[in-house]
Amino acid sequence: MIEARDTGSPKAARKGRGRDFWPDDRPGRRFPGPKLLFGAAAVLVAVAVAIVAVTMLTGGGKKDEAAPRNVLPTAYTPDYDGEGFRSIAARSADGRQITEGEAFSAKSLKSGAYSFTLAASDLTSDCKAATWGARLQGDLAKFGCTQIARAAYVSADKKHVGQFVVINLVSEEGVKQILRDLDPRTEAGWPVPLKAPGVPASGAGFSAAYAKTYGHYAVITLVERAGGARPGSLNEMIDVSLAVENAADFLYGRLNLAAGKPGR
Repeated sequence: MIEARDTGSPKAARKGRGRDFWPDDRPGRRFPGPKLLFGAAAVLVAVAVAIVAVTMLTGGGKKDEAAPRNVLPTAYTPDYDGEGFRSIAARSADGRQITEGEAFSAKSLKSGAYSFTLAASDLTSDCKAATWGARLQGDLAKFGCTQIARAAYVSADKKHVGQFVVINLVSEEGVKQILRDLDPRTEAGWPVPLKAPGVPASGAGFSAAYAKTYGHYAVITLVERAGGARPGSLNEMIDVSLAVENAADFLYGRLNLAAGKPGR
């Protein structure tokens, strides 16, 4: 129980418990009594404890928020060429399903001054669940999407985040259509980014995406400064994307197998 006394007042009792220091009730201005304030204080303490508990469980900061679902890049560059991968332009030449061991074999990546570590990954046969946008999802179904591999990479200094995506389609024709769909001006849809622990969720600010044709695979990298701050120039984003795109090296092994050469 909270109790206070006005021991400095000449009206205060000199013996016994003394007068509780609570103002007298006056018409039009009622103050809560000690018991009511004690109850209110107890409620506030309980609320504070609950807030602390929730903060401890959820992390209490934007770093642990889920990644936004409907992400579109600020800048986008597609490459429709597919040069060097014509021997696997059709899935009939490369029918084996992608495995997690292949898609996420690159636990660390490096290019120039940038080093990245794999922070989250997902391989699914549910192409609709891994994407948003009715038009994109319709074309994924039309062109025989059977798998989408997604990975999130975080730089060693936690200043950059990269999303890496591989889409397994029936043909190079399908890849080119998906790359057209991914143009943010179409608003056709996009792969759902993964949340990398310890850094802000991807997609809330400035991001740059690069999509390429690897035979019957669409390979996409989406990169940004952690938190979405605008970079000094797009050259920074290009350099970061080159590091993240190294995760696609396993596709060269498939290319070699299709050509009858030893895998990489």
